Amino acid sequence: MPKLDVPAGFERPVQRYLQHLTVERGLSANTLASYQRDLGRYLDFLTEQRCVQSPQDITTDDVRDYVQHMARPASEGGCGLSTRSVARGVVSARGLHKFWVLEGITEDDPAATVNPPSAGERLPKALPVDTVARILEAPDRETPTGLRDAALLEFLYSTGARISEAVGIDRDDLSSEFAGEAGGTEDPNGLGGAARLEGKGGKQRLVPVGSYAVDAVSAYLVRARPLFAAKGSATPALFLNARGGRLTRQGAWLILKKAAARANVTEELSPHTLRHSFATHLIEGGADIRVVQELLGHSSLTTTQIYTRVTADTLREVFLTSHPRAVG
Repeated sequence: MPKLDVPAGFERPVQRYLQHLTVERGLSANTLASYQRDLGRYLDFLTEQRCVQSPQDITTDDVRDYVQHMARPASEGGCGLSTRSVARGVVSARGLHKFWVLEGITEDDPAATVNPPSAGERLPKALPVDTVARILEAPDRETPTGLRDAALLEFLYSTGARISEAVGIDRDDLSSEFAGEAGGTEDPNGLGGAARLEGKGGKQRLVPVGSYAVDAVSAYLVRARPLFAAKGSATPALFLNARGGRLTRQGAWLILKKAAARANVTEELSPHTLRHSFATHLIEGGADIRVVQELLGHSSLTTTQIYTRVTADTLREVFLTSHPRAVG
């Protein structure tokens, strides 16, 4: 169970909530870490700036002041968080207080009437196809590190995988079309292979992998991975770091940023840039939205539909800038 360093008056109530998130709700380690950061920030504010000593002492004004504190610029003594981060902090605090009421730790819920600020609609950033191509071609495929980086980037764009899914994949999760796998041969038809990904909540899905990614991963398996593996203990991980261990999410993110810099790409990037580009390019190419939903591993079609709005915005922009009589 995760531990959080909190004042004595909050220690047991907070740990009970974290245990509830861990055992009863079964949240992932990454989600729990986010809750810990949010709750730690909240409790620091309550004890240091509001002098609150126990859950029973928290008032609605305390919670509202906390929301303002999160949004206030750091130069003015606040956290300087984005609207989205502030909203997440409010949700975390509300979850904590709701649990305390249900468990009889407190009688009232001071956060019940405090709503997250409206974050507006944040559309995912997708790169143009030619820009993605420049990033994918940036690694030096004459070196072991470059082979690994190229394999990872090609895999991310070919499958639409989250970075966490890509670094979590094992060699056994690849189909036999990948060279270097047990019983595997290169795909004679150039149609690519398949990979098993484990998404949020442990939900698994089988996704196709295009021939470019199959070739890149196969080259990495034959010419580079054995060199990395020799430096560490036997691990089933597909993508390895320089010490022979499983590549981390942070390591994969740095690989993407390094490749973008090498390709002189100045567009804004995020860890999901290639995933967003994958989905947007499929929609623009005529793919059915439900197919894209399955490929991305979205449990709700609503989550996937945001990419149709991105495409509509792109079409509108092209129309306004290209049609001779679009604007007067």
